[in-house]
Amino acid sequence: MAAPTRSPGSAADHAAASRRSEGAVRRRPQLSDEVAGHLRGSIMSGVLRPGDFIRLDETAVELGVSVTPVREALLTLRGEGMVESAPNRGYRVSPLTRGDIDDIFWLQGQIAVELALRAADRATPADLERLAELNERLRRLVAAPEGVTPDIERIADAEFDFHRELNRIADSPKLAWFLNTAARTIPYRLYARDAEWGTLAIRSHTKLIEAIAAQDHSEVITQTLVQFEDAAARLVVHRERAGVDSPPG
Repeated sequence: MAAPTRSPGSAADHAAASRRSEGAVRRRPQLSDEVAGHLRGSIMSGVLRPGDFIRLDETAVELGVSVTPVREALLTLRGEGMVESAPNRGYRVSPLTRGDIDDIFWLQGQIAVELALRAADRATPADLERLAELNERLRRLVAAPEGVTPDIERIADAEFDFHRELNRIADSPKLAWFLNTAARTIPYRLYARDAEWGTLAIRSHTKLIEAIAAQDHSEVITQTLVQFEDAAARLVVHRERAGVDSPPG
């Protein structure tokens, strides 16, 4: 499954990491993106439900940031149709239907298939070895020893690294940019804490690498799409179980 430019997570956590590595002036342009990523993940996973109000001051306190990056993030999300402004009340979460979820993952899947096919035509043995190494890193993180809490952020980053490498091999930076933009809506923390999702991702990656090596374009398409279809289905089930959406029928 394609990954956004950073794995979604707590904006406060990412801000803390930025403080360790960057000064406040350099950190600020990135902080609104991190806040937007956090809010996207909350909206998609149903933590923030359609009709819920998102207020600047409350969100800033919750995330441990100033009001400015929250305001910038909400303006970005309004442009994406994820929130709508409510005069004197801040911003309200926009409706998100099952059809919307299907469309989001369908679009990502179509772009990802084209990138994977291009990667299949360009991949060298060294590229395949690198993909296998990255998939093995994901496998080790997902298969945490008994009693050890899986590192959600590292799992999400490992998934990102695999698909970033696949997109690099495809050598289609503009198309990869479109995919990364579309993939910003994926609530990666939701998936990264799901061991079944991790197992399926690893198995799909393995089959994808084998298909690329064999130049089996049909299987490349199948293994690329399976992750998006699975992710959409898992998200729908999660939202229904959380009481955000009602099951069909």
